[in-house]
Amino acid sequence: MSFSVPQGSVYGILGPNGSGKTTLLGIVTDVLKASSGSYHLFDAEPTASSRKQIGTLLETPNFYHYLSAEKNLTISANIKAKGLDDIEAVLEKVNLSERKKSKFSTYSLGMKQRLAIAAALIGNPNVLILDEPTNGLDPVGIAEIRELIKRLAAEGKTIIMASHLLDEVEKVCTHVAILKRGELLTAGAVDEVLVNEDMVEVAANDTAILLQALNSLNSYTSIKQSGDIVLLTYKQGAAPLEAINKHCFEKGVVLTHLSLKKKSLETKFLELTNK
Repeated sequence: MSFSVPQGSVYGILGPNGSGKTTLLGIVTDVLKASSGSYHLFDAEPTASSRKQIGTLLETPNFYHYLSAEKNLTISANIKAKGLDDIEAVLEKVNLSERKKSKFSTYSLGMKQRLAIAAALIGNPNVLILDEPTNGLDPVGIAEIRELIKRLAAEGKTIIMASHLLDEVEKVCTHVAILKRGELLTAGAVDEVLVNEDMVEVAANDTAILLQALNSLNSYTSIKQSGDIVLLTYKQGAAPLEAINKHCFEKGVVLTHLSLKKKSLETKFLELTNK
């Protein structure tokens, strides 16, 4: 696979479970050694110094359960050899200031995930790499992490996040790369890769004559038959229902069914990953 992450973007690495998202991020963060290939950080060969500009959250948050958030972050700062003065600020940023003295074992899953992001923010890195940041969270926890990522992006952080949740990628990411079984299917801006489409369902008493009439209608991007229904696909916002009805009537076909359907992003994703 090959793709570039623009500075200041929120870049989603999207794919089904087992597609290679964690492996990819593990290689970039030097947790795993690649058998071949190469990558650059900040347009240069990766070094220990350049990696210090990256905050990471890989897999499950790992802290001392019997220590407070404050003490756990102090340990993280000492390991990084920087950021001791950042602890109060990052706790405030992830909305954990009021529980900074509480033991990690008393935290909810969402709070644990936010503390892990706080640890990644120690030292004020330019880039954050987050592996499944909403994994296992309830809807409230997911919403909290989503808003936190949006706030960090607004501050100018470049964020790379792996996820198998299409909805989360759609809501927070500016760019996306879609993986399947270790291969890159497509990459680019979210509104280009996961472009939504309109689908029009059309039916008439004689489907064969209807198909013949629709073949001379050139505005759709694809046409297929599903039982007694003919499906026309259009670019988002371009489905001309009145024009379709008029065209068929002029060809001697009276429609018994004409309905606009929005193709969901989930459908688009499934089409990409199932090819």
